[in-house]
Amino acid sequence: MILNYRAKGFTHPTLFLFIHALLLLSSMVALQSAHAKHLLVYGDSLSAAYGMEEQQGWVHLLSQSLAGKHTISNASISGETTGGGLARLPVTLDELTPDIVMLELGANDGLRGYSPQLIEDNLRAMVRATQASGATVFLASISLPPTYGPRYIDQFRSVYSNLSEELGIPLLDLYRPEFVTTAGYIQEDGLHPSALTQPIVKDMVLDFLNDNNLLE
Repeated sequence: MILNYRAKGFTHPTLFLFIHALLLLSSMVALQSAHAKHLLVYGDSLSAAYGMEEQQGWVHLLSQSLAGKHTISNASISGETTGGGLARLPVTLDELTPDIVMLELGANDGLRGYSPQLIEDNLRAMVRATQASGATVFLASISLPPTYGPRYIDQFRSVYSNLSEELGIPLLDLYRPEFVTTAGYIQEDGLHPSALTQPIVKDMVLDFLNDNNLLE
């Protein structure tokens, strides 16, 4: 591209180069902005940094890894159920207008022994509402303590795999046996991951986003 810039009756080659460089820089910034994604993490205590400083949570750690490339909003609430998430989702999507939504809900439903069918119906409704907004959505699943019995746990975990297959959306399984068996990985309440596990969860989510080309 050649610019013919004239001021006060003369042409200055150095000025041409300066303006050309500014235009190239502006084009690069615009191109980077066009590829930037806005990720919304929509979950419960697992994503809300429960029992620790917010800066220790995996969502904050992920935002640091993506700084300058993509942005993250965290609308996670400790204790949230799929019913509560479904109720506040439309306003959240309207206000934040994300490109990608990580739907990490259901644990509190399971801990309260709610019907797997109810959990599935609420998650399906949230997936469809998110898709209707124009955003890409993926599910994140977990498990329950063994005291809930293998039958209920299997039904609970099947909710996520069934929805992933039915709706054709990616599924990230955040359950890892070592989180339970490794000393210091779970908080004293026996339920919530500790600060030690947060970098691991961050890496799991980041790898998943990259492996599924969700940030492209």
